[in-house]
Amino acid sequence: MRDPIVEEVRRARAAYAAQFDHDLDRIVDDLKRRQERGEFKVVRRAPRPARKLPRARSRRTA
Repeated sequence: MRDPIVEEVRRARAAYAAQFDHDLDRIVDDLKRRQERGEFKVVRRAPRPARKLPRARSRRTA
């Protein structure tokens, strides 16, 4: 079953990458320029503390 939202995002991503001939360096340069112009804001959040996982019981074989 295909999700129409996922399909739309994939089409948009493919179209954006095609503008730069799928050249990752050019894509990153464009994103940096757009960020500097204020077209979007990168959100940085404080890291969350790691969760403690329950310890696994060891199995001893005789």
